[in-house]
Amino acid sequence: MGKRIAELNKLVDKTKLYTVEEAVDVIKKTAKAKFDETIEIHVKLGIDTKKSEQLIRSTVVLPHGTGKTRKVVVIAKGEKIKEAEAAGADLAGAEDLIEKIGKGWMDFDILVATPDIMKELSKLGKVLGPKGLMPNPKSGTVTFEVAKAINELKGGRIEYKNDDAGIIHSLVGKASFEKNNLIENIKTFVSTVIKSKPSSVKGIYLQSISISSTMGPGLKLNLTQKF
Repeated sequence: MGKRIAELNKLVDKTKLYTVEEAVDVIKKTAKAKFDETIEIHVKLGIDTKKSEQLIRSTVVLPHGTGKTRKVVVIAKGEKIKEAEAAGADLAGAEDLIEKIGKGWMDFDILVATPDIMKELSKLGKVLGPKGLMPNPKSGTVTFEVAKAINELKGGRIEYKNDDAGIIHSLVGKASFEKNNLIENIKTFVSTVIKSKPSSVKGIYLQSISISSTMGPGLKLNLTQKF
């Protein structure tokens, strides 16, 4: 264990279950890297990942954003292209843009598409799918409301889904955020995950929640608190 990690661990009580407020106080003290560390959240769910109806995939709008600037590209037709450009899309187009991506161009973070062009875009499934860039209705990236989608995605809307172990991993802000803004982001994220509970899940749904900064130790949250 390095000296830096040993010093940081002194600030954390491994036996304690923290309130969100207490955890944020500690995390802001432990986030001492030379860059603005991302605040991460890890939520272990009591779901059966072998049952498709219990898989979690949805979106949440963090009230204070993510602290990251994301490039949003829109594939649409006609007036929707102009709407996307007016709303601040980094690039918008139709078949020409599909061809450009097909040739290997991937200089964007999120791809939004209107439903009427998904048939043409679907041929890029093998290219976009493995990178997690294929537009999907569940993530709100297949929509005719392109202006709304762009505003939310460039604001604070993020997608979350469980991994094979039933854990959701996500960012909820930056260490430089004001304390109350981080608290609100975390509580909004957790409350949204709670609302995503499938009706078929039996037993304890929220099994554990921990938060940490990029280079800092993890802190477990008390699940009995109000989110």
